[in-house]
Amino acid sequence: MDDLLTDFLTETNESLAEADLALVRLEQDPGDAATLGLIFRLVHTIKGTCGFLGLARLEKVAHAAENVLGKVRDGALCVTPELITPVLAAIDRIKLIVLGLETTAAEPEGDDSALIAELDAIYEGRAAPPPQEAANAKAARKRKPAQDSAADTSQPESEAPPTPQVEASPPDQVAAESSLAGQTIRVGVDVLENLMTLVSELVLTRNQLLQLARTQENAGFTGPLQRLSHLVSDLQEGVMKTRMQPIGIAWNKLPRIVRDLSHELGKRIDLIMHGADTELDRQVLELIKDPLTHMVRNSGDHGLETPAERRAAGKPENGRITLNAFHEGGHIVVEINDDGRGLPVDKIRAKALSKGLTSESELAAMSDDAIQRFIFHPGFSTATTVTAVSGRGVGMDVVKTNIEKIGGTIELKSRPGAGTLFTIKIPLTLAIVAALIVESRGERFAIPQISVVELVRARAGSEIAAGEAQAESVIERINDTPVLRLRERLLPLVNLDRLLGLQPATSDTVVAAADTASTIVVAQVGAAQLGLIVDRVFDTEEIVVKPVAPVLRHIGMFSGNTILGDGSVIMILDPNGIARASGVADSNEERESARLPAISNVSADTERVAMLLFRAGDLGLKAVPLSLVARLEQLPRARIEFASGLPVTQYRGRLMRLLPMSGEIDPAREEVPVLVFTDHAPNGGSERRMGLVVDEIVDVVEDRLHIELCHARDGILGTAVVAGRATDVIDTSVWLTRAEPGWFDQTATTMQDAGRRLLVVEDSDFFRQMLVPVLQSAGYTVTAVPDAGRALALREAGRMFDAIISDIEMPDMDGLAFVRAVRADNAWAALPVIALTSKISERDVEIGREAGFTDYVSKGTREALLASLRQCLSNHTDQTPETLRLVA
Repeated sequence: MDDLLTDFLTETNESLAEADLALVRLEQDPGDAATLGLIFRLVHTIKGTCGFLGLARLEKVAHAAENVLGKVRDGALCVTPELITPVLAAIDRIKLIVLGLETTAAEPEGDDSALIAELDAIYEGRAAPPPQEAANAKAARKRKPAQDSAADTSQPESEAPPTPQVEASPPDQVAAESSLAGQTIRVGVDVLENLMTLVSELVLTRNQLLQLARTQENAGFTGPLQRLSHLVSDLQEGVMKTRMQPIGIAWNKLPRIVRDLSHELGKRIDLIMHGADTELDRQVLELIKDPLTHMVRNSGDHGLETPAERRAAGKPENGRITLNAFHEGGHIVVEINDDGRGLPVDKIRAKALSKGLTSESELAAMSDDAIQRFIFHPGFSTATTVTAVSGRGVGMDVVKTNIEKIGGTIELKSRPGAGTLFTIKIPLTLAIVAALIVESRGERFAIPQISVVELVRARAGSEIAAGEAQAESVIERINDTPVLRLRERLLPLVNLDRLLGLQPATSDTVVAAADTASTIVVAQVGAAQLGLIVDRVFDTEEIVVKPVAPVLRHIGMFSGNTILGDGSVIMILDPNGIARASGVADSNEERESARLPAISNVSADTERVAMLLFRAGDLGLKAVPLSLVARLEQLPRARIEFASGLPVTQYRGRLMRLLPMSGEIDPAREEVPVLVFTDHAPNGGSERRMGLVVDEIVDVVEDRLHIELCHARDGILGTAVVAGRATDVIDTSVWLTRAEPGWFDQTATTMQDAGRRLLVVEDSDFFRQMLVPVLQSAGYTVTAVPDAGRALALREAGRMFDAIISDIEMPDMDGLAFVRAVRADNAWAALPVIALTSKISERDVEIGREAGFTDYVSKGTREALLASLRQCLSNHTDQTPETLRLVA
């Protein structure tokens, strides 16, 4: 028998038994409105479910009884024994049909026309129940069971009785009903909760006994304890099953929501659901119902296009929303996917700027995925109008918060024209979870195993010989903040003891020295990761989650507490709360964790830049934007070789040119600090590398890069005040071209057009970050973006510039298409646009002229670029695309 039909039969039998008692009670007290309302709801529910399951005969009988009860509820009919009797007959007939359903899984044959006609006559006021027929019905109910009574009361003598297999003898009918009732039992939720609490306490006691067994040797005690442990685990699993419910319960209302949404928005929407039988804890299920509903509504409203828009895009007129649920590694994964237009990155970018959530320089360094995550900020909405469906700027932040409250994560992937995919990962249960026990400053904590990605052993400092195999990862510091380079990614670290303000447990507690190894717990926080520095890691253990005490709820870094096997109470850490408290959550959402902090791409007067301070040659400090430095190495003197009289080293399987800033490498030093610069060669060539040898690495600081003095000194852009000290900012391009003449051309600098606003459009991160300080040192205010799409988004946001410098070869929209778009819009149509490229043939210049470029400058010729800017800006009102020339 179908599970849905079985549930219906169980619930209907319960409702019928309750209706029998309620009808008798109503007959004794006709003015009892509460009882009348209960009877009406019971019959109405049976009728509605019958229609849903396609049980036509049952629905007709229930509908006729519901009509009469509705009239009574409205006050149009009075409760009399003559009215109650046919309603009871209808209840009996329903019981008879339900019995047939249970026996054959199909409605039995039979004629209910007389009973329905009698009920309709009462409903329409045409006749009251005949007294003699009512009396016969009462006598029949005394003589026979309910089912036989219904048949005799409502059918004339000449009518054929129901089929034999349905109209069983009274003992068989009673047995059948009791058999159905014995298959299931309804238990209050509070009873299950109490049972779960008892099992949780039993698990704690089991853990305490296991702890004792580890410290004491007793062979007779070990065997029974292992058996007890297995029994407790089986009992725990069994009790957990009583709390598990299919996620389809949370999906039941979604088809109706999608149907109504489709009519309201004039869209055609197909809802596809996979994995509805995937089970999870009832408590978790209740907490995700509302987030799922909101996300499905968002997919239908924001994500899917209208039929006309889909036809124009070459898509089927029917949009598709797909729900998928499955188990994965101890948690539930729920996917909400639509095949709509995707998230509008440009609109999100503009909205984030208008709300002050970020700056243009930060946006320029973000990937599209990072920008799309702004939709999780409170009050964020790109809707232009407020409707009944959306536009109020509430929802997705609540979705994210609710999911994180239960230890889950939500990730987002969206592509223009292809649709959006949300992936939610949530724990199976919140009652008993596996956790990793760690220690910091003598205090133990539990971290939910679902959040733990891996454990890493690392040591402080960056003294790694080039080419040396690393047994441990290395902790480095950026802006006095520890970070870990883990498989070419930059992982932010959090000192747990500092964050929680922990002190040594005793006076003889040993604090780890700076050069000792540390244990790092890599935890997943949303789409990013962070590392927790701890003193010690113990083992994983099943823990019982207890709620946080009210006095501690304001902290936000704890998700609960638990009792360990030795009886001690410890706090359960919430990685999401730790990320927020330490500021890691915000930085992870606003930039890719795989990259070093990017150099500021806007005005040097307003933005702070991470800079590496070092000494080389003379006594003065020197600085270089940290984002240009790929790695810091301590190179052993023995690994330095000479080729054609020039110093080189074997670095990661290839030769790397070394360039000493002081002119020579001190032969007395055992190790020398090296700043490694890398860049990808054009046209897919191999990576270029250069090692700049310095005397001492001093610090990494964050300050404004404002060059106040310019010099004619070779390799120095000028002098700026950094961290309160006069510091020479090096011209990276000079040192790169000394190592590889074809990297860029050697140039000088000049100061002109102070305060003019420039927009740089360049997809190469390295070249963009190297070019910005050069232009800033010449007095320009610079905004740099990695592609044409983001440049045009600035135009839509109303930003104005004095000139544009654009690369020609870029992904998605190349420089030629970009300049055409610039010329096609009145806002930027008259701006000088300078092409900065390595393609400098006459044919290339001709194509650039036709596209609309004002000037054409070879990449790396800084002097020519600055000269071009001066001329273009001075002739801004007269400059036209026809004056295009080649500056090599």
